[in-house]
Amino acid sequence: MRRFLLLYATQKGQAKAIAEEICEKAFAHGFSADLHCISESDKYDLKTETAPLVVVVSTTGTGDPPDTARKFVKAIQDKALPGDFLAHLHYGLLGLGDSEYTYFCNGGKIIDKRLQELGARHFYDTGHADDCVGLELVVEPWVDGLWAALTKHFTSSRGKAERIGALRVALDASQRMDPLKPELLHIESQVELLRLGDPRRRDSEARGQNAVDGGRSGAPVVESESKSSSLTRSEPPLSQAALSIPAAPPEYLHVRLQECPGQEESQASVTSVDPIFQVPISKAVQLTTNDAVKTTLLVELDISKTDFSYQPGDAFNVICPNSDSEVQNLLQRLQLTDRREHCVHLKIKEDTKKKGAALPPHLPDGRSLQFILTWCLEIRAVPKKALLRALVDHTSDGQEKRRLQELCSREGAADYNRFVRDERAGLLDLLLAFPSCRPPLRLLLEHLPKLQPRPYSCASSNLSHPGKLRFIFNIVEFLSHTTKEVLRKGVCTGWLAAVVAPVLRPDMRVSRAEGGKAPAPEISISPRTTNFFHLPSDSSAPVIMVGPGTGIAPFIGFLQHREKLQEQHPDGHFGAMWLFFGCRHKDRDYLFREELRRFHQRGVLTHLKVSFSRDAPVGEEEAPVKYVQDNIRLHSEQVARLLLHERGCIYVCGDAKNMAKDVSDTLVEIISKQAGVEKLEALKMLATLKEEKRYLQDIWS
Repeated sequence: MRRFLLLYATQKGQAKAIAEEICEKAFAHGFSADLHCISESDKYDLKTETAPLVVVVSTTGTGDPPDTARKFVKAIQDKALPGDFLAHLHYGLLGLGDSEYTYFCNGGKIIDKRLQELGARHFYDTGHADDCVGLELVVEPWVDGLWAALTKHFTSSRGKAERIGALRVALDASQRMDPLKPELLHIESQVELLRLGDPRRRDSEARGQNAVDGGRSGAPVVESESKSSSLTRSEPPLSQAALSIPAAPPEYLHVRLQECPGQEESQASVTSVDPIFQVPISKAVQLTTNDAVKTTLLVELDISKTDFSYQPGDAFNVICPNSDSEVQNLLQRLQLTDRREHCVHLKIKEDTKKKGAALPPHLPDGRSLQFILTWCLEIRAVPKKALLRALVDHTSDGQEKRRLQELCSREGAADYNRFVRDERAGLLDLLLAFPSCRPPLRLLLEHLPKLQPRPYSCASSNLSHPGKLRFIFNIVEFLSHTTKEVLRKGVCTGWLAAVVAPVLRPDMRVSRAEGGKAPAPEISISPRTTNFFHLPSDSSAPVIMVGPGTGIAPFIGFLQHREKLQEQHPDGHFGAMWLFFGCRHKDRDYLFREELRRFHQRGVLTHLKVSFSRDAPVGEEEAPVKYVQDNIRLHSEQVARLLLHERGCIYVCGDAKNMAKDVSDTLVEIISKQAGVEKLEALKMLATLKEEKRYLQDIWS
């Protein structure tokens, strides 16, 4: 069996799932995959690895490799490593990303570039899969083409070994017969470094790998032409097409539900690699008016009796549950309501065909079914095609079965994107849409991902609020159109809003009534391992902050911190602080309005530039600036001077889809104009700022 090393670097489980899929398929193609998380450095050694390497790498919202790859990236970026350190290594890399973010697939690109700098060579072209349009558009053809590339590599390697052997014989003979010619001194090592195959690099972006593989990627995507098609119904040509349906994912869990004595189950039972702190809520305030488009809440946590610490700009995790009503609906649909208090015990099926099957680490043994569905599984997760394929085998109605087959087939990729991925349909939506589908509990436990904690930026400074931690959030609300129109709230923000309701007050001047008999509600939080969004160590460096909406959160912490530092060091030299803030309406959602004015009046905030996107001009006054990037453009000379000549730092926090991209484009435009350079050179200059940690982003979609 031909072996290859398969590594994955995952943040939320997607890269791991794809790597496991590759591992599953390898055996059928005559290969053996040695699968490891890239963080498990004790289980592999690239320095001595002789087999080809396949890497699947995701990317964080800030364009960095995932947390699991931090040690690996640090190790390979050691500047003391020679340029031929990995010259023996041949690899293929699949990067995952989202083009809504500025640094698309940058986690994979960082690793790819560094491997090449250390002498490693591609045996297969890099793939960049885009979650914005559907990862499978690149992932599926890339995986399909991997087997031919591996076969070619192993075939070439055998031929190369034979050639090197013949060369060694010739060299031995020449040494016996003639003095060794100088030009032959390094010929053996040069042969070792020969790059076989086409030396030109090709990049499979969202176009897929078809051009590389000569169209071998399989059946064409077929989109339903009629607008009457829906999640449950297709139209010609898809409804009449022959389908390429993936093989059913192998079962691997044996599930036993057992009556267990009543036990108290808390959030602390949730599995986590980071320490978990259960902390009381000391204050909750609504920052927006009731007629604002979005409701924004500020929550203050009392961390005085814990070891939790933070710096301004840090983010932390809130551990949240699924909606109780959705959990009850799921239990009812699975016909397990009467067993919800039963303990769940798992073991690997003895006859499983899943290679390397292991118990999901996020499912604690012996916890109740209610607890597992509430705290451990992301029941709102958009189902992957493997789950859809598994549901097919538990659907009795012929038409429903056919539709599920279409949605998980290659021909139905467009319908999958349109009705499942883009509509954010969850498992419950599918079960409602396909009534004859009766999946066993095992299937859910095998396929649903871990319920992820939600990250929030700290909106306070410990200097200003000792023993307290503040954060803000919008209560996310959206309409689900999958089966019927339903108004839903975000998993975490909807839960938080309900938790803080008893202590919620309408404005910052009123705090929770003291001395009340009811105990303060508590939530569980954990620190984030990768916090980078900090004020510059040199307090004299100018700071530009760009944070519309709730993106202002870390900058409130910055300003509170700077205010206290200036009080403690009245003779200190502190750089200018600019804030570009934006909201819809001046009188409805201007967050921290009074606090910002106070910072400005005291000289802590030297420049406050605010834009209102929905306010119309009054009378004959000039139309107001609508967006933060417009205000940045208005002050382009000052911004360019601070960044290019005064070693200033710029921080951007907020929406990745539009704002962060628009701000980045505006900065490129400003640098190009003010420095008198072409756009490409301006892009390089902006990239240099990022490398120097002077252009930092904390963004989300």
